[in-house]
Amino acid sequence: MHNNLLKNNPIGVMDSGVGGISVLKHIHALLPHENLMYVADSKYAPYGNKTADEIKVRCFEIADFLIAKGVKALVVACNTATAAAIDDMRAKYTLPIIGMEPAVKPAAAATKNGVIGVLATVGTLKSAQFAALLESYGRNVKVVTQGCVGLVECIERGELVAPATKDLIRQYTTPLLAEGADTIVLGCTHYPFVKHVIQEIVGENVTLIDTGAAVAKQLKRQLEEKELLSTSQQKAQVYFWTNSEAENASQVTEKLWGKRVEESHL
Repeated sequence: MHNNLLKNNPIGVMDSGVGGISVLKHIHALLPHENLMYVADSKYAPYGNKTADEIKVRCFEIADFLIAKGVKALVVACNTATAAAIDDMRAKYTLPIIGMEPAVKPAAAATKNGVIGVLATVGTLKSAQFAALLESYGRNVKVVTQGCVGLVECIERGELVAPATKDLIRQYTTPLLAEGADTIVLGCTHYPFVKHVIQEIVGENVTLIDTGAAVAKQLKRQLEEKELLSTSQQKAQVYFWTNSEAENASQVTEKLWGKRVEESHL
C-alpha cells in the first residue's frame, strides 16, 4: 500500500499495562495530529516475572490486534517487552516498530560523580539487551541496578502516593543512594507516574531520567523518514483498550492520562 494512503492511519502503542501511558503522553504532545491506539495488557501485567516466550506470545497477539485496526507504526512502550520480543516482532512485521530501553546512555552523560542507579523490573535487568546497554554505555561509570518487585502492581491499581507504594520506593532506592548514585534511571514505563514520589524520597540532588520523550522523538524521526507523518490538522483521537479485570480500570487510566477516556475491553 502506498504511504500516502497510510499517512492518516493511527499509531499503535502497547504495554504490559497502564505504564506506557507515560510514553503515550510524550507522543501525543510531540505529534498532536496523530491518532493513537493504546492497548494495556493489564490482565497479564507485570511482564517482569514472565519468560521471554510468554512475553512474545502476548506481544504478537496485541500487535496482530493493532495491525488489524490499521496502525501504520507500533510503539512497544515497555522495557521488558522490548528486551524479550522486539527482534522477533521486527522480523515478523513490516511496519516501523519503536521500542524502549533504559536510559543508561543519557544517565552516563548526566552523572557528576560517575555512579548511576537503575530501577527496573527483574525481567529487564536480566535481559541480554540490558547487558548490551551496560557494555556500550556503562563502561566509564558505576551502574547499580535494583529490581522493583511489586511496584508495577501498585501503579496498575492507581496507588501512586499510598504508604505501601512509598515504602517500596524507599526500600528500592536506599541501596542506590547507599552506593552514591547521583542519577537514577526509571527503567520501566510505569515508574514516571511515581516520579514525584521518588524525587521526594531521594532528594532534589539526585537526577531522575525517563525515556518517554526520547522514544517520541525516535517515532517522529521514523515517520518522517518513511513519509508517514499525518497530514491532518484535526486534533487527534486517542483510543484505549484494556483486558484488565479490575473494577476501577477506567478510573486508573483516566487518572494517569489526565482526562476522560473511552476505554474498550480487549
